[in-house]
Amino acid sequence: LTLAADQQMELQFVLGDAASTQAAQELIRRYRDADADEVLKQVCQHWDNVLDTVQVKTPDRALDILINDWLLYQSLGCRVWARSAYYQSSGAYGFRDQLQDVMSLCVTRPDIAREHIVRSAGRQFPEGDVQHWWLPPAGQGIRTTMSDDRLWLPYVAAHYILTTGDASLLDECTPFLKGDVLKAGQHEAFFTPGTSDETASLYEHGARAIDVSLKLGEHGLPLIGTGDWNDGMNSVGDEGRGESVWMVWLLVATIDAYARFADARGDDTRAARWRDHAASLRKTVEVTGWDGQWYRRGYYDDGTPLGSAQSQECKIDTIAQSWSAMAGASDRVHVAQAMQSVREHLLLTDEALALLFTPPFDDGPTEPGYIKGYPPGVRENGGQYTHGAIWSIFAFSELGQGDHAGALFSMLNPIAHTDSPDKLARYRVEPYVACADVYSVAPHVGRGGWTWYTGSAAWLYRAGLEAILGFRLQGQKLQMAPCIPAAWPGFSLIYNHRSTRYEVEIDNSEHVQCGIVSSILDGQTVQGDPDRIELSEDGKVHRWTLRMGSPA
Repeated sequence: LTLAADQQMELQFVLGDAASTQAAQELIRRYRDADADEVLKQVCQHWDNVLDTVQVKTPDRALDILINDWLLYQSLGCRVWARSAYYQSSGAYGFRDQLQDVMSLCVTRPDIAREHIVRSAGRQFPEGDVQHWWLPPAGQGIRTTMSDDRLWLPYVAAHYILTTGDASLLDECTPFLKGDVLKAGQHEAFFTPGTSDETASLYEHGARAIDVSLKLGEHGLPLIGTGDWNDGMNSVGDEGRGESVWMVWLLVATIDAYARFADARGDDTRAARWRDHAASLRKTVEVTGWDGQWYRRGYYDDGTPLGSAQSQECKIDTIAQSWSAMAGASDRVHVAQAMQSVREHLLLTDEALALLFTPPFDDGPTEPGYIKGYPPGVRENGGQYTHGAIWSIFAFSELGQGDHAGALFSMLNPIAHTDSPDKLARYRVEPYVACADVYSVAPHVGRGGWTWYTGSAAWLYRAGLEAILGFRLQGQKLQMAPCIPAAWPGFSLIYNHRSTRYEVEIDNSEHVQCGIVSSILDGQTVQGDPDRIELSEDGKVHRWTLRMGSPA
């Protein structure tokens, strides 16, 4: 292009992809003469429809920016659709990964969440285990002995049904995969599976996931296999005897949520077996899983404790503590003490870091797996692995500790890491997306890494909206159960429930951390439970004011 003085020209590049040459040519013809400004307007309108479903206004402007725009955009655009970013570009679906991601979409895009839950059910083998990850379109992927993957299907399905009220999800039928079962001593196999002749309802897929997760080790805890949520701990139980305390909490939380579906379908034998198993685990974990000041992380194949005060490395791991609150552990004194230990040992206020565990693995006598190959303080090896740190926000909220929940959200908020030149020079990554890692050992203390493509975005969104602000959609009902910093005078939010708009105002003039004592909807006092209302679809604007306070 040659520009004359004062001349300006606009050059447009159109990028696209299609499944065939013919489809690509059709796209080219469609967009060659399109009004680019109009196309961009349509894209913006699409995102407005998604992001404006819930909009919040709190005393924490940095929280508002993440909740109102960036976290949900990151979850849907990067994690669910692109499945690619600077640090990872495979395009694969992770079984546990995208299932957790779509939990954040159950309010704004339940259709996408539902579609993916059904898609995931189709990646399960008849034995109940699943592909750890798979590549579309052919579906080649890896079959493993990792223990937690399979449970996310029933766990997420239950969350979707609770949020949307759409129990028809359980009647969706999908076939199982067909492939060789892993042999004794075989930890994984990469292959392209076939499609089994056996088809089952999504309920049955979820039920088999629970059934195959009931095996216990010597200490009466679930087997960890070649990793539970932390893939890097792939050698803790690779001989088939290692155990996971964290798996106790995921399993009992899943059974609590899913057993009612068994009741509704007359699957009484299963429901009873699951509940008996969960009740036994709740008792056992308080004995063999409790370390005195916190919960252990598990046991190695040889019975050596992991995550114990007696451990040379990884003395305390955060997820075994936070999920004790999230799963409703029986001993609430233990839960409170466990989260106090998280605050004392893992939340580094001066450095604005929330560690996954401490101390990192380095030259100690145990061999947990490839996690030990990371330098101390990097990624899962004792750095801030944000995905796991976020669960402590849910735990503090469960305990009614809004000050701690709010402080931890602020600590994890990327905006707080970049609000000065010095902080920006240390953090070195984007201020508008969640990152997986923040390093904790010199010379890289405070440096971020692995942004965009991280499950942290979805969980941080839910931590802010659900755990702190207390927004909980339950089918045709809405509950507001905030657990906020006592200094907040209140906050407001707007929820667009299809054609109907709800303007919610929370009054915290008494400066408590949690507790709704009264509420008024459209000028009328809400009777019964003041923290929840029945939703309408009348196309009107409704105003709901709730007052926080201490119970009389």
